[in-house]
Amino acid sequence: MPTPETDVELAARLATEAGRRLLDLRGRMFAAGASTWDVKDAGDALSQEYLAHELGKARVDDAVLSEEGVDDPRRYASDRVWIIDPLDGTREYSEEGRSDWAVHVALWCGDRFGAAAVSLPAIDRTFTTDPAPTIPPFDRERPRLVTSRTRAPYAAVLVAEGLGCEAVRLGSAGAKAMSIVMGEADIYVHDGGMYQWDSAAPAAVALAGGFHASRLDGQPLVYNERDPWLPDFIVCRPELAESVLKALWD
Repeated sequence: MPTPETDVELAARLATEAGRRLLDLRGRMFAAGASTWDVKDAGDALSQEYLAHELGKARVDDAVLSEEGVDDPRRYASDRVWIIDPLDGTREYSEEGRSDWAVHVALWCGDRFGAAAVSLPAIDRTFTTDPAPTIPPFDRERPRLVTSRTRAPYAAVLVAEGLGCEAVRLGSAGAKAMSIVMGEADIYVHDGGMYQWDSAAPAAVALAGGFHASRLDGQPLVYNERDPWLPDFIVCRPELAESVLKALWD
């Protein structure tokens, strides 16, 4: 008999395959001259349908919290809840040539992550909690802070000024967090509001690799709360965490 698929193998497979399907859909829709709104809507729907269907088959007893799905009330009493964002960065997905969008699949088990994967389909990379990423060398004179394409959160301004950061801009939360994991940036802070599915899988992957991930006040990230709103988030290299928190609160 084949070996049963582990939770992290399932997360990686689903995130990767959803991303492949999203790439194929985007290419076909661009070729057909579809509007950006149609591309966004179609991408959200396709990935949600695929992920929900596959989780329903592979983990029938588990609850699911998804940006695009109806809230599953089983999650309030469940020790196994999949937290998914079928398409993180719909704006970037709908812009031809952009790669800063992602698929998030995470499993929350009681009070900790059980598994997670973040797929960046446009660069053909999937990051998982096992094997976890390794922390790349830090050889920049100034830390690189990644922030939103459209706004500069107050927290990011404080950190940039406090640490003398060079700033870069990217789209989705998953793409920003994985830029830290890949060594393309060093700090990501967000205070503009987000939901649990925006940060769950990126936080899980970062923590598994030894990076720092927390709330802006340094408190641990807690998921599967009844209210899906989780308004702020830090991911950074571990050696910069103390300085980042100091810049935010001193």
